[in-house]
Amino acid sequence: MIEKYEFRSITIDGKTYEYDVEVRWTGEVLLWQREEHHIVDVEDVKRAVEQSPDTIIIGIGSSGMAKVTEEAKKEILSKGIGLIIDKTEEAVRTFNVQSEESKEEEGRQKKVIGLFHLTC
Repeated sequence: MIEKYEFRSITIDGKTYEYDVEVRWTGEVLLWQREEHHIVDVEDVKRAVEQSPDTIIIGIGSSGMAKVTEEAKKEILSKGIGLIIDKTEEAVRTFNVQSEESKEEEGRQKKVIGLFHLTC
């Protein structure tokens, strides 16, 4: 699904985005904006949490400069949603692996949402 990530851009299903994105297991790609550019807080994950995914994967930038608040982590985990936080390059790989694995399961697609910060 995600073909390429490099600093400031991500290519998904042949289309390149030059802004932070939310990628859903359905293939939908949305603009992902945060209150503070390098902080991921509760409000910043709310839309993803409302989708009741199995897992949320957060890419915190090419060098891992963005920070996920404890409150945001608690909000996700309190809903029984798995959480993976990593540098964006690794988070993209994990998203692709989890998305691919779900296709192999018998009739059940894993609901995975990726929140990807494309810079720092």
